[in-house]
Amino acid sequence: MDLSSLRETKPHEYGYAPFWQDLIAKRFGPAVGGLFLAFPAIFPAGASLIEDHEKRRKAEYGLDGTVRGRQAASIDAAGASLGCIGLMAFAIVLWRGISGRNAYWVISVASCA
Repeated sequence: MDLSSLRETKPHEYGYAPFWQDLIAKRFGPAVGGLFLAFPAIFPAGASLIEDHEKRRKAEYGLDGTVRGRQAASIDAAGASLGCIGLMAFAIVLWRGISGRNAYWVISVASCA
């Protein structure tokens, strides 16, 4: 795990999506607030940060990092897509299996999915 990227990120680069999600959760409760945990604005903000950081790294050596930044953001997008598929599989298994069964067992099976 490389924590050096945390030093490269400025506070203003984090965006306001988590802030709004927190306000929604405080106003309407955790059930509604939980729906906004994967707020769609978080991914574009993250992808643009990845692209900007890669460009900045290349610029330190006098190179144009546009292509490298786009490639890094596209790899992150592929990972996000796979994560969405996995989360959907988890939700379907949990939804279909939770009624009348042991919750620990169903959550374990859903996690494997």
